[in-house]
Amino acid sequence: MDRQLRRAPDAEWVLMYRLGLSRKRIADLVRVHPAVVGYHLVIARRQNPELEAAHLASLSTQSRPSPASIARMEEIIEWVRAKGRLPRDRSEDKGERSMARWLSDRRSEAAEGALEPAYRDGLAQVPGWLGNRREAQDEARWNDRLAQLVVYRGEGNDWPRHRKTDSDREHTLGVWIHTQRYKRRRGDLDPAKVELLDAAVPGWQAGRTRGRPPSR
Repeated sequence: MDRQLRRAPDAEWVLMYRLGLSRKRIADLVRVHPAVVGYHLVIARRQNPELEAAHLASLSTQSRPSPASIARMEEIIEWVRAKGRLPRDRSEDKGERSMARWLSDRRSEAAEGALEPAYRDGLAQVPGWLGNRREAQDEARWNDRLAQLVVYRGEGNDWPRHRKTDSDREHTLGVWIHTQRYKRRRGDLDPAKVELLDAAVPGWQAGRTRGRPPSR
């Protein structure tokens, strides 16, 4: 993962995104955690502000989902109506897990503004199917904060503080990295995010060393 982060943004991943593929789809194709792709895309969008417009333009010119894809959606809608609940990704039933993954992919696309209108209109019949959309948005925000911290440290700044800061920028990043350290100590931080932080901003867990009293 360290090598992947040092060469961010990956040109091939950026091209796939430009052609209309979602972050989740790219991650599936290249077999990495979606957070890694998200980090690369944040860097790419900062380098090229027109990338997002190109991504959306590609989406608008793509053909609608295939008849088989529409049939799959209708199958899931009927299943939800019959069961009175959404499919669970930890179900013992393989078919139910497959439906849960399909819905998860659509949620990710919706969070990125990449959901096909045919899916949007069809799934509107399923109450609560977007229940995890906030999680996808939170993950995108997390990647953005990481990219901001990389830039901040790259400018020669010490680790940002969350108290007695010199700017709103430092405060925002300081609160964010303080939260990541707290979650790491509690064992609540996703291991994939720990790896991303270790590779992108080495030393993040220790933080500032300047001005600390000498250990006794």
